[in-house]
Amino acid sequence: MVESSVYPMSKKNRLKSNNLNQMLVYLLGYKPYEFGLLPDIKGFVTYKDLLQALHEEPGWGYVRQGDINEVLMGDDRRLFEVGEDRIRTLERHWAFEDNILELPSKLFFLGIRRRAHPVVMDKGLRLIEGSYYILSPDRAMAERIGKRRDPQPVILEIMANAARIDGLVFRRIGDLFLINEIPARFIAGPPVPKSVIRAKEEKESKRQEKSVIPQFQAGTFLLDVDKVPAQYQKNKGRKKRSWKEDARKERRNMRVIPW
Repeated sequence: MVESSVYPMSKKNRLKSNNLNQMLVYLLGYKPYEFGLLPDIKGFVTYKDLLQALHEEPGWGYVRQGDINEVLMGDDRRLFEVGEDRIRTLERHWAFEDNILELPSKLFFLGIRRRAHPVVMDKGLRLIEGSYYILSPDRAMAERIGKRRDPQPVILEIMANAARIDGLVFRRIGDLFLINEIPARFIAGPPVPKSVIRAKEEKESKRQEKSVIPQFQAGTFLLDVDKVPAQYQKNKGRKKRSWKEDARKERRNMRVIPW
C-alpha cells in the first residue's frame, strides 16, 4: 500500500481528508442508522450505499471513492477494514437488537418505488430471504431512504404495533426497525391511481386474448359440410363392396358336396 508521505497533500486537502476520516468513523462506527444506512451483520456497508448517504449530507457532495481511498492510505487506515466493494470500521458502537417487544410508535413509515405501489397495496411486501424492509417512525427518514430507489417514492404507513401483536418479529438498529415481510392488512397508503389500474386491466385483458387460440384467421371461412356437393363429400362409413368381394363371399358360404 502506498504511503501518504510519497504524495504529500496540500493543507486544504489534508484537512478535507481528516474531516472525511472523522465522518467515516462516526457514520460507520457509531450511528449508521442516523444516515438511513443498514450495515450487514458484520458491519460492512457498500461503497455505493455509503457515497449515496454522504451525498445527501450538506457539504459532503464532493466525496468520491478516490477520496475514501486517500483516507485509507493515511495514518488512520488501521481504523477501517475493506472488502471487495465495501468498508467497515473495526470498532463499532452499535448493535442489532432482536425480538423487539415494545415499539416507540404504533405507526412506522416506509418509502417504496411507484412501480411497486399497486402490487404492495394488493399483496403486501413479500418475504425475501436474507433481506429486510427498513421502517422508521420518522416520515422524513423513510422518504430519504425511499428516494435512493425512486426520486418520488410512495410513502406507506405500517401498522407496526398491530403487526407485532399478530406475531411479526422486528429487529432494531438505533432508530430504524427491520422486518422481512409485511402482509397487506398492515399497510395503509395513498390509493393506486386509476390510470395505473386501467393499464393493468388492459394488460391482463390482452394477455387473456393471446392465450385463446383463434378459431379461424382473417381471409378464411368455416366450412359447412351439409352444403358441400355429394361428389365432394367423403364417405364416413365402410366403402361399398365391389362385385368381386360379393363373389368371394358367396363361394365361402357354398356347401361342399362330396363326390
